[in-house]
Amino acid sequence: MLAVTAATSSTRKEFQLSRVFNAPRDLVWAAWTQGERLAQWWGPKGSRVRVLKLEVRPGGMFHYSFEYQPGRPMWGRFIYREIAAPERIVFVNSFTDIRGEIIRAPIKENWPLEVLNTVTFTEKNGQTALTLRVHPINPTEIEYQTFLDMFESLAQGYGGTMDQLGDHLAKATA
Repeated sequence: MLAVTAATSSTRKEFQLSRVFNAPRDLVWAAWTQGERLAQWWGPKGSRVRVLKLEVRPGGMFHYSFEYQPGRPMWGRFIYREIAAPERIVFVNSFTDIRGEIIRAPIKENWPLEVLNTVTFTEKNGQTALTLRVHPINPTEIEYQTFLDMFESLAQGYGGTMDQLGDHLAKATA
């Protein structure tokens, strides 16, 4: 089950996505914090992901590449702000160059440079409810409007990523 909403945080809207996985919270947590697992499901549907660096701790980095076409990689990173195992992960997500330095999004020129993501995990009866909240950090007006205009695309992109996570968890629990 996938639910997508737009919530208002102070005077700004944020993107929200909720999904229930038929897996215990510890397994869902592991999928978000172990490199070999992240490589199997993170990223846009149809892309191949490589974990370049993973330090799951406040101030640590998850630096990754993803490719739709061989030989044409794009890079991204998380900078972790909060790790509260196994309930919550807070990180800043950005597009980067190969060195992990922030760059403009190669797919949308006015996409915000930094986007704050808050992921919460709640277990009930062996299932895990995941909620993802996303909003840009200090966007210009053009970046904020681009963010708002991309909600449908975010729903598709994150939805596909969560489908991949669900597939990964199903294989892990089988």
